[in-house]
Amino acid sequence: MSDPHDDELASLTKELDDFAAAVNRPESAKSAINDAFDEIDKRGLVPGLKIGETAPDFTLPDAKGGQVRLADRLAQGPAVLTFYRGSWCPYCNLELRAYQQALPQFQKAGASLIAISPQQPDDALSMTEKHDLEYDVLSDVEQSVLAAYRIRFDLPPHVTEHMLDGTLAALAKQQPEGHYSLPVPATFVLDQEGVIRARHVSMAYRTRMEPAEALEAVRKIQAAEAR
Repeated sequence: MSDPHDDELASLTKELDDFAAAVNRPESAKSAINDAFDEIDKRGLVPGLKIGETAPDFTLPDAKGGQVRLADRLAQGPAVLTFYRGSWCPYCNLELRAYQQALPQFQKAGASLIAISPQQPDDALSMTEKHDLEYDVLSDVEQSVLAAYRIRFDLPPHVTEHMLDGTLAALAKQQPEGHYSLPVPATFVLDQEGVIRARHVSMAYRTRMEPAEALEAVRKIQAAEAR
């Protein structure tokens, strides 16, 4: 059953589209990045976990120095996992902020929100404070969780010459050895057994799962378990 407050949720897709339309970048840069990502997608290098698969458990540090285990969150109810590229990504910023705005509805539905990136905990803390995030923001610096969820990919070297200086600086801090890998932006909705019931995994990084869609999946899980 929908909640009257659902109508108050802003369209994340519209925000993403509006931002993308306002980005002033050379067409050559856009084409090079898009073509490289399309090729990765066509080769099936980052398929992501599928609906019906069981999500691997993990324990990761949060932005405030604690440790968060997925199994502990699932013991309390369903969970929504969002993998984002980093605080340097404006599309990720819009996404995490949209999920924060929808947090009361997720809490009312008994679900946990968890955001994960390969950034260091101090960068995760900056992201948390910047957007007043009240849900888990975790760091997978070794990218072992990204790999387990099949969403980790190596950034093609020729793409970096088309990236903004600020982005390259953030990646260099994130992975100082100079070999850059990233997560595909992805969202998974898990039931209490850790089974994936809904997902959005796409190399088209300007697209994300709407909070309303994730919320609907959570409510379906809760409704099914109540029968």
